[in-house]
Amino acid sequence: MKLTPNYYRDRVCLNVLAGSKENAVAIHQAAEGHVLVGVLSKNYPDVPSAIEDMLDYAKLIDNALSVGLGAGDPGQSEMVSHIVGAVQPQHVNQVFTGVGASRALLGQRSTLVNGLVSPTGRVGMVKISTGPLSAKSPDGIVPIETAIALLKDMGGSSIKFFPMGGLDHLDEYRAIAQACARYDFYLEPTGGIDLDNFSTILQIALDAGVKKIIPHIYSSIIDKTTGNTRPQDVAQLLAMVKQQVR
Repeated sequence: MKLTPNYYRDRVCLNVLAGSKENAVAIHQAAEGHVLVGVLSKNYPDVPSAIEDMLDYAKLIDNALSVGLGAGDPGQSEMVSHIVGAVQPQHVNQVFTGVGASRALLGQRSTLVNGLVSPTGRVGMVKISTGPLSAKSPDGIVPIETAIALLKDMGGSSIKFFPMGGLDHLDEYRAIAQACARYDFYLEPTGGIDLDNFSTILQIALDAGVKKIIPHIYSSIIDKTTGNTRPQDVAQLLAMVKQQVR
């Protein structure tokens, strides 16, 4: 499967969810290929059925596939790792503690693997206890620099900051962006991002000097009737990116 997506060339790549294979194709076209199309492991009853269906998705969109957990569900971590080992997508969403397993089962370094960290209410500190067991334990809170180092140790590519709540944690997010720029790490802001606050969230990461930014825009651009992401909204997001990234 091809592993040379647009996001290797782009500083900014969108990440949005597909409601169907037809929707995935429409999204990919609307974003002119500058997108990772999310398909959630949580939507499948088992690993074999997920692998079969996600391989079909990958063929349709030049393997611009992002395998998701489903609202950061730690219970999906193991399933995601087994899926990605077989599918070899461009992008993997993982809880913090699942990064090493996904990288090992991928067997290569080209696929981008993020690690989920959460807000703490303290600038410069992040919660890394986002795994199946650790999420049920007392919060594991570490400096963002330590979180980045740990993710690099495990073969991670980026920080997924979730749930952001849109603009609710801007000071924390700004510090994370600055750390990602300082330590040459990618950044994936996620949670509550919409057409109104997207530019602000993107600009903070651009101003910090983050090398690669992958904002996740989910429910705000999904048609509630069909369950599909609206291609016209994806096109609007791409236009914003083009305006901000010169």
